[in-house]
Order: sequence, then C-alpha cells, then structure tokens
Amino acid sequence: MNDYAAAVLAGLADKNPHEPEFLQAAKEFLESLSPVLDKHPEYRDAALLERLTEPERAISFSVPWVDSDGKVRVNKGYRVQFNGAIGPFKGGLRFHPSVNLSIIKFLGFEQIFKNSLTGLPIGGGKGGSDFDPKGKSDRDVMAFCQAFMRELYRHIGQDTDVPAGDIGVGGREIGYLFGYYKKIKNEHACILTGRGLSYGGSLVRTEATGYGLVYILEEYLKTVGEDLQGKRLTVSGSGNVALYAHEKAAQLGAKVVAMSDSNGYIYDEKGIDLPTVKRLKEAERKRISEYVKFHKTAKYVEGCGGIWDVKCDYALPCATQNEINLDQAKILVKNGVRAVAEGANMPCTPEATEYFLKNGAGVLPAKAANAGGVATSALEMAQSGQRIFWNFEEVDKKLKEIMIDIFKNIDAAAREYGMPGNFVAGANIAGFKKVADAMTAFGIV
Repeated sequence: MNDYAAAVLAGLADKNPHEPEFLQAAKEFLESLSPVLDKHPEYRDAALLERLTEPERAISFSVPWVDSDGKVRVNKGYRVQFNGAIGPFKGGLRFHPSVNLSIIKFLGFEQIFKNSLTGLPIGGGKGGSDFDPKGKSDRDVMAFCQAFMRELYRHIGQDTDVPAGDIGVGGREIGYLFGYYKKIKNEHACILTGRGLSYGGSLVRTEATGYGLVYILEEYLKTVGEDLQGKRLTVSGSGNVALYAHEKAAQLGAKVVAMSDSNGYIYDEKGIDLPTVKRLKEAERKRISEYVKFHKTAKYVEGCGGIWDVKCDYALPCATQNEINLDQAKILVKNGVRAVAEGANMPCTPEATEYFLKNGAGVLPAKAANAGGVATSALEMAQSGQRIFWNFEEVDKKLKEIMIDIFKNIDAAAREYGMPGNFVAGANIAGFKKVADAMTAFGIV
C-alpha cells in the first residue's frame, strides 16, 4: 500500500476503533489506489484522502414514536452525507436492527464511488435506523416513518440530499416517508426516489439493481467468450435485488438453483420457480421455507450460509455484507465457480475476494455491479425535474447502457494501472478519479 494511503488508514483506525465495517471498506478502497497516488503526489499536499474519508456531515438523532398499543418506542436514526463533490448526496435508507453508525458510514463511503461510476451527477450518502419493519403492522410502520421524517426533512432536499430505499425500506415505507414530507413542507419535490408511479416514481426502479447486476455480468462474460445460456446460478437473498437478478438471468437463459433468506435457503435442481418466491416474499411476506410446500422437488436447509455449498457457474450474493467468507470462497472455487457478481454491498470479505482473484474467478464488485439501483434513481430525478415520464423500455435501455459503460470504465482503469482483470481495483480507481478531479477543482473547502 502507498505510504500516504497507509498513513490515512492508520489515522482512520485510531479515530474510529469501533467501526469495523467502515474500516474494512476504507482499507479495501485505499489499497487499490496505490498506483494512482504514486502518480499524483499533489493529492497528499491537499490532504485529499483525509477529506474524502471524513463525512461532510454525520447526523444522529432519536426517533420517538407511539405504537398501536399506545406504547412509546424510541429508535436511533442516522443520515451520513459523505461526499457531495459531483452532485447532491444520494443513497438509501436502511431500516434493520443491525444498523449503526459504522454500517451507515461504510455504505455511504461505498456510495460515493458507486455513484461516480454511473457517470451521473450524484454524490454519496446513506442513512437509516435500527427500527425493524418486519412483522410490524402498517399503522406502526407509518407511525415510525412519520417520526423519522420529522427529523430527516431538515437535512434533505432535491438539490441537497435525495435518499432512496434499501433493506427494510420498500414502496410502503417510501410512501409514508414522502407523504409526511409533502405534508410538513407543502411541496411535491423529488426528495426521495423509489416512489410509487402514481406520485412521481419511475418504471424499472424496482427491478433496477437486479437487472443491472445481470447486465454487467453479461457484459463481463462477453470479454471471456461466455454467456448465461444454460448456466447454473446461486442467488442469495430474496429481496428486490435477488428477485430481479433471478428474473433477468432467467430471461437470458440461466437457471437459478438456490435462493435464501435470513433463516435458510432453498435448493431446486430443476430451477427455482420465481413466481412462487415473489408471491411468498412480496405479497405474503412469508419465509422462504414455505417454498417447499409448493415444490416437492425442492429442499429447504436451515442456515443461510450453506447456500454457497451449492455448485454453480456464477454466484450472485444479494443479501448482506460479509456473507461470503474465505471458507465459503474456497468451496465455491472447488465447485467451479467462474465469477462472483456482488448484488449486496460488500458481500465478500477481503480474504474471500483475494482468494477468488488468485484462483481465476472474476469478481464484479458491488460499487460497480449493484449501481443499477442508484442509476435508475438518478433517472427518476431527471424525469421529475423535467416533469416527464419515460416508458419501461426507455428506462431499461438507459440502465443497460449505464451498466455496460460502468464495466468498460472499470476494465479500462484496471488495464491502465497494470491490473487487467482486477475489477475491484478498477472500480475503486475509476470511481475515485472523477471525485478527486471535482474536489481538486473546488480548492480546499
């Protein structure tokens, strides 16, 4: 690692000793930048990395609300506005019991470079709460969302910070959040994306991250003379990313043989029936274990980590951070995995990523591979700004073009700096260069 990057990382560890997820993301990023930093000593003179790794704003607030039994509840809320050099802060809201400042900072830091890679004018941010919407009534979710927005509204705006959904924040939550913002601000502005079609949303937004993941995988496969026709895929998770990655992969001729939720995974050699999973997870909000009641050839296994024991050509981790560790990476490689396309944020541990790269398995990192969601959010912002509405085919075409361009850019960056095929380094470098240029143009601000 370049000595400047190493010094910055050591400083981060000293200042943020209880933030392992953030430090992991920073380390993976800074390690990739050595060849760029060697060429640009002026970055050190301007303390560019120190400024880049410190959020412009990190807001923490209490969220008191009253549940349907009349009991007062209190959750923690966060919004980290990490870097706005190339545009308004943009990044999702996550409602999940695991949410803490370290996770929000890691997600916001990754978002800077993901957003940069889209080629669209959006900066990086992230937010959320330790509130768990799972199993809550609509009334309780609404009460929480309104209480959350009572504080968040002060910090967002269509030219300042535009959140979206993430884990635990779907169409229901976005509707409640947006409705309350509109009420208290008396304006119908694009301050959230992922909105319903009836009040300013965009077609393809629901499918975007999953579709984009498959589009970039498809583009990568062209460079190695392969395609998805007849290939076996393992897709972890069963949220939007996993569901629509499955949908697009199936359209291109692939067979998804395993999917999961936080309790366990299902395996079906004939291929997972997507309509059944969609009904269970989207309409009925049930556990994926229910799948085997309708498909007798499938089996359910407790423990979601075991999904990586399933033999596949391509692995698409779409659940959560650090879900593939070194041991699981070794099993995947032993079973012949050819590439890993990251649908979740940082789903592979650093040791797993290194093992894949050393053993000939391509890795399409999250900040490139799952950028389809935020890209389509930016397209929603563009439609809102112009008061127009694009049809499904128009948005899908733009999304595919963006994902193809992302792959070409990270491939070119990896080659330029002597690391052909290392798309992890390529994504970090390509994303960083645009942000660094903007920060340099602004001077020290």
